[in-house]
Amino acid sequence: MLDRFSKVLQALHLPTAACAVVIGLVLAAYPAGTLAQAGQSKDAAADDLRPAYANAQDIAEGKRVAETSCAACHGANGISTTKGIPNLAGQRAPYLYLELKAYKSGARSDESMTNAVKFLSNDALVKAAAYFGSLDPAQPATVSSKAAPAKSDPVQAGKAAAAGCAGCHGDAGVTKTPGMPSLVGLDQKYLVAAMKAYKSGQRKHDMMKNFVSALSDSDMNNIALHYALQKPARAQTPAAGDKAAGKSAAGACAGCHGEQGVSTNPANPSLAGQDAQYLAAALQEYKDGVRSDETMKALAAPLDESAMKNIAAHYANQQPQPPKVQKPLTASDLAQRCDRCHGPDGNSTDPRMPALAAQRVDYLENVLRAYQKGARKSSAMAAMSEVLSDSDVESLATYYSGKKGRAVMYITLPAK
Repeated sequence: MLDRFSKVLQALHLPTAACAVVIGLVLAAYPAGTLAQAGQSKDAAADDLRPAYANAQDIAEGKRVAETSCAACHGANGISTTKGIPNLAGQRAPYLYLELKAYKSGARSDESMTNAVKFLSNDALVKAAAYFGSLDPAQPATVSSKAAPAKSDPVQAGKAAAAGCAGCHGDAGVTKTPGMPSLVGLDQKYLVAAMKAYKSGQRKHDMMKNFVSALSDSDMNNIALHYALQKPARAQTPAAGDKAAGKSAAGACAGCHGEQGVSTNPANPSLAGQDAQYLAAALQEYKDGVRSDETMKALAAPLDESAMKNIAAHYANQQPQPPKVQKPLTASDLAQRCDRCHGPDGNSTDPRMPALAAQRVDYLENVLRAYQKGARKSSAMAAMSEVLSDSDVESLATYYSGKKGRAVMYITLPAK
């Protein structure tokens, strides 16, 4: 549709709305059929872009419509001062027109918006959209000195919180101390569960309990993430048992701990590359009831000390693998995905796609959460938003609200 535009569109730094239309869309000479979206008729495509052809008189009439029907919520200048109500100034006029039509038809549900537009003609909607599109965008949001400090990188926070672990568990979680477990190659969820078990006393170990007692849930998540992202390696400790005999004896373990000791279930730890002395001791604790797990107790019950050492030697010899965990994306990383549709720094170059730059942060948060919950319908936005955490939503909203809104002029290409 508008791919050809992308090659010729440039964001213009227009100083004021006095420059005629801040978002000028000079499309009259462009063949209407080339603007039709898939499955959309030429007439429908042309109607969508009606605000692009607005002249000065249309914009003046649109101002009167906006003052009567929109200003109470969105501000006389299109810049909202009401929580949860979006800025409209400098927004892409065809996008605004499409949304106003959706409220009028009931395709979008919002009683206050429906009441505001239900008696307006499509012509009035065109002119109101063109008016708001002609205004200078809002200024980027600034972070208040009273605002909460920016959240730290969870990986770096985890690395800092795990500084005291290296003495026992080795640099980067690869142990060099016999009897001490490696922490690499373990799923993040398993490590968090293990730390919580030490904290609650479910697992008995005084030193570990003292260490984790001061950790918050966030600290534990960050520590576990840090270790889950480290490069797995075998423990740098000796293994006293018979590896070959251990392989035969470990057949019953694969169902929970995976082939070659690489678990596919976050609830069950991977054993590959783990310290042999630690593994043998853990088996003994399950057998003695020091560790509480009926399945493990039943499996460990028939094993003697020699068999435990053999199984431990077998797994210690296996190559650990990284768990399926991804490094969290920063707001900038996430925004690169959003910019594919919403334009550089949230300044859309597609007239049917909303600009995000300098939009109210609370409104952006509400919209993303509405897509996550299905209150707003869009398969693309649902797919993009469903993977976002609450922190991601807040970071993205803050990121775009702090970007400079830019007016855009669309120019025509010669007809073929």
